[in-house]
Amino acid sequence: MPSHTSARPPSARPPSARPPGRPRAGVHTAVFAATLSTVQELGYARATVERIAAAAGVAKSTVYRRWPSKGELIVDCLLDAFGPAPLVGAGRAELMSSTIHWIAAKIGEPGVGDAFAGVFSDAVSDPALRTILAARLQDPYRIALQDALDEPEDRVLFFIDTVVGTLLHRMGMTGEPMVEADVTALVKMVLPHFADGPGRP
Repeated sequence: MPSHTSARPPSARPPSARPPGRPRAGVHTAVFAATLSTVQELGYARATVERIAAAAGVAKSTVYRRWPSKGELIVDCLLDAFGPAPLVGAGRAELMSSTIHWIAAKIGEPGVGDAFAGVFSDAVSDPALRTILAARLQDPYRIALQDALDEPEDRVLFFIDTVVGTLLHRMGMTGEPMVEADVTALVKMVLPHFADGPGRP
């Protein structure tokens, strides 16, 4: 009896097993946005990786493949939120003033201040996270400021400690970013320490 098996037409293609995954850049964008919105909505402590993944529309394993811990995710999310320091100004005072206003504005963005304060607090009792914070978040900005201001490392670290510490303290104590009038007052307090240029306090 002759076979009646028919061959697939040359133009036919087998159906794809599954659609391609979201591109890497797309995953990062979705997860970072979900991280900030989840922190803003639920608070830092309740913004678990599971909840962030669900808000981003990705599997929890997808997040953990890229960021082994919540702390590392938050650090990279903050780097993305802050972007490069603008470092603009006609002179040292103007450059430092614009930098302080830039940091204050970024910390005031939805979710950013909460995420920053939360990961900073976690790092107090987590040496590994402190190392990640210093190397991946602080050092790029420290180095850029050292180059721009021609200041030694200890002075730039003092500048960062004073400015960021004050802004995060206000956020932690009130739940709100520092108002513009207080940011201006902070600038006036900080600038005289650096007015004489490179050197020691």
